[in-house]
Amino acid sequence: MDFKALEKEVRYRTMRSSGSGGQHINKVETKVELLFDVDNSRVLSDAQKVRVKEELDGRINKEGILIVGSGNRRSQLLNKSAALKKFERLIAKAVRPRKKRKPVGELAAHPEKRLEEKKKRAEKKAWRKKAIPKSGDGLHFSGRFLGKG
Repeated sequence: MDFKALEKEVRYRTMRSSGSGGQHINKVETKVELLFDVDNSRVLSDAQKVRVKEELDGRINKEGILIVGSGNRRSQLLNKSAALKKFERLIAKAVRPRKKRKPVGELAAHPEKRLEEKKKRAEKKAWRKKAIPKSGDGLHFSGRFLGKG
């Protein structure tokens, strides 16, 4: 994918960042939003546009514009480059085709042996459970052992 050509189709919007930072953050517009019009892109093919819309629909607004923001750096230039890196990573991941799932088949080798081992494990675990006394055998679990009598 040619990200240099994609970068030419990108617009930027700046604003003041939120959060703490004192006087600097209140007077300087360091937050950057990258805006990319998916529908009118000349670099992406129609199939790629569909994939981007499916994968990134939470970041695309009603007008079909993909919005990627960055505002955690102190400089507008650093936020701009961070937003561009994030945009490239998102587009590359969205355009990459999904791997086809290979269903796992039934084990051909000895299915009855597998079931037999499963029964043995179940019996072993059943033996580990605490014994529950039946009425009349004289055993009580109230903190101490009591004999018949």
